[in-house]
Amino acid sequence: MHIPGPDPQDDGGASAVAAAGGLHRYQLRLHEVYGPVVRFQLPGAATAVSVADPVLLEATAHLDERPGELFAFLDPLCEAGNLQVLPADEHTPWRRLLLSVLAGRPAHERHFAHFTGAARELADRWAGRAGGEPVELQQELTALSLRMICGFALGGADADTDVGRVAAAFEEVLTEHLGRLYQVPRADPRSAERAEEALAYLRATVDRVVAAHRPAGRTDRSDLIGALVEAGESPARIRDTVMVTLLAAHHTTGVAVSWTLHLLGRHPEAADRVAAELDRVLGDRAVPDYGDLRRLTYLDMVLKESMRLFPPGPYGARTTSEDLVVGPYEIPAGATVFYPFWAVHLNPEHWPEPERFDPERFTPERVARRARYAYVPFGIGSRGCEGAALATVEARAVLAVFLKRLRFDAAPGRAVTPVERFVLWARDGIHMTVRARDGHPREPAP
Repeated sequence: MHIPGPDPQDDGGASAVAAAGGLHRYQLRLHEVYGPVVRFQLPGAATAVSVADPVLLEATAHLDERPGELFAFLDPLCEAGNLQVLPADEHTPWRRLLLSVLAGRPAHERHFAHFTGAARELADRWAGRAGGEPVELQQELTALSLRMICGFALGGADADTDVGRVAAAFEEVLTEHLGRLYQVPRADPRSAERAEEALAYLRATVDRVVAAHRPAGRTDRSDLIGALVEAGESPARIRDTVMVTLLAAHHTTGVAVSWTLHLLGRHPEAADRVAAELDRVLGDRAVPDYGDLRRLTYLDMVLKESMRLFPPGPYGARTTSEDLVVGPYEIPAGATVFYPFWAVHLNPEHWPEPERFDPERFTPERVARRARYAYVPFGIGSRGCEGAALATVEARAVLAVFLKRLRFDAAPGRAVTPVERFVLWARDGIHMTVRARDGHPREPAP
């Protein structure tokens, strides 16, 4: 059967993506008009097919190759080969190594006090300005996430790292190279030069930390650099891995927490329920232990519902090596298959009233009745996000620290508009007022 989609455009689809406000919104519109499987144009992809039905996605889960052109914007961060498009024989052992660190409970437990300590410092600062000017969550929380992942990925050797400058440098590089991918006209003639300067700073920073790292005798698999050295990875591959890990982790966790607090500010009954659960589980303690996370079941449901409505990474992509049958359609070899996470998460066939915030969607009973790939915030298959477990632990820890002490309310007169910026970002920020919870005055850090 012919795959439906819009008529071809001379510019390869760039203007259609721009007019929609980004690829994520463009995919939403395409699926609303043409159904669960859509053919469309995109710069960097000769034939692109987007699949928004979770049942049909199962036929694509085995795909193990990513389209190099669409991930070329990450090339500057990688000198030993773009880690997002490594061939399977290189990717499989590299992924296994990363999962042994990023997905392992020992690593999470070892670094958990660092996560909660960093969150508590920010909560102290916000509590001290309660009743004052609203805070802008995204910038604050991506910086917090970067501090946390620096401690994790760099083995704690981040004392001299200027976190704010590192975050700004990442944004400089990504903005420049994503702009090239989507053919966005440069507003600043020095943007390319500034991106090169930012990249040089990032490489020098990671090199300094790697050089200061003393791996001799280390066998601790919760230490990312130590594990990479022990595995015999080259210095360039170690640096590339650290760079990409910092990039992915600081965006994902900070954005996920920002959207969750935004949604709780709009749904005070859910915020009340989270607060009651935290009081019940933590008692008088200001921060959770690692073991408390499994008892914070409603908080976990809230986070999952937030990432359903606002998945930090709005889409993924694979390349077909041979003709592929998906339902009644045949996707040709060499095509780019898109996983439009946002469209999948808003598919009304699998999510009744899809735009409504309802954490109860994630009770064990309802999860068991749902299609396997109806909820895919971290992707699917062998190219799914290696840091999914770590990002989830970080986000739950940060939310627990914040919501035990603080209440977040939407700042009046501030619109929140999602846009594509490597992750699903709020265009003008997420501004919220912060106040101490009733009966929970400011608690200074020890």
